Amino acid sequence: MRPLRELSLPELRARTSLKWSAYGPDVLPLWVAEMDAPLAPAVTRVLQDVAASGDLGYPATDSALEDAFRAFARGRWAWEPGAALPVADVMTGVVEALRLTRRDVVIVTPPVYPPFFDAVALVGAQQVDVPLDREWQLDLDGLEQAFATHAGRAAVLLCNPHNPTSIAPGRPALVHLAELARRHDVRVVVDEIHAPLADPVGFVPYLSVPGSEDAFVVTSASKAWNLAGVKAALLLAGEDAVAAVRDLPPLVAHGVSHLGSQLQAAAWTEGIEWLDGVRADLAENRRILTGLLAQHLPRATVVVGHDSYLAWLDLSAYALGGEAAEVLRERAGVALGLGSPFRGDGGRGGPDFARLNYATTPEILTEALERIGAVLI
Repeated sequence: MRPLRELSLPELRARTSLKWSAYGPDVLPLWVAEMDAPLAPAVTRVLQDVAASGDLGYPATDSALEDAFRAFARGRWAWEPGAALPVADVMTGVVEALRLTRRDVVIVTPPVYPPFFDAVALVGAQQVDVPLDREWQLDLDGLEQAFATHAGRAAVLLCNPHNPTSIAPGRPALVHLAELARRHDVRVVVDEIHAPLADPVGFVPYLSVPGSEDAFVVTSASKAWNLAGVKAALLLAGEDAVAAVRDLPPLVAHGVSHLGSQLQAAAWTEGIEWLDGVRADLAENRRILTGLLAQHLPRATVVVGHDSYLAWLDLSAYALGGEAAEVLRERAGVALGLGSPFRGDGGRGGPDFARLNYATTPEILTEALERIGAVLI
């Protein structure tokens, strides 16, 4: 099974999703986090069943989605999740989790997923930035200082794996962070939407580490199985935070679509072979991308972590004179993710950076890098 090898460029251009409709017909889109793959067979079967039955009413209140994720977590990570609440999507869950912490300071680790900054503003908290270190890892010393400064008042919002670097913190870093959070009474909220794409042996769910008992994690099948268009996610609670999640008003769970819940449950339980095919394709694409970058962007500095499908490019050596992604879209006909929205206050990012999504076919990836190289001579 080779999901990222199955669709042609004309088939992809026929799509009307954001990735393929935002720019003109001559632009190759490597920007937003959608994959260029067909659906997993289990997902397609559910869609066919729903179309035949007309089963598109209000979502049921059973635990099918939660049970499906539990089965995946046990099989993939040998971990048993605690309480979970369905929510519309990961960012809805993040906002609700931040509200549950009741903290007026939120620490973030830029460069990071831009909606994190919106979430902090939405809950009315003060944003404090602790940028990633020079190796693009969590700056644990910087976090300790921020935790101490805002002890008892702060929450910290993390990506695991990180977006845009695709690097998942290892167990030692997460255990250390949890110990620091406990010591300084800082609540932890983690976005693990890219987790199923990570190395199943090396990936560590945050709620599996000691000291995470009062933390919240939000996850979804939407990135790993390319299901962003059907709303469903899960807000998970550590054992000391279960009561807070269960006390949330029922309205919080009303954004989950019945179709989204069914499709994601099928993905979690029956889409493992397809997911592993995607991971194999991504590993090959990383090898291809590394060679293309060396050939066509030799002066770029690039972070290509192994735990998702995003690469973080520093194009400052090329002095493009504006937002790099916009310049390359106009001059090369390749759409990358803008770097500035990831930056925060002091994080490495800004107009010289761009995020590249390599979850596409080798042919599209090759042509895109050749186009970029041709204008960066």
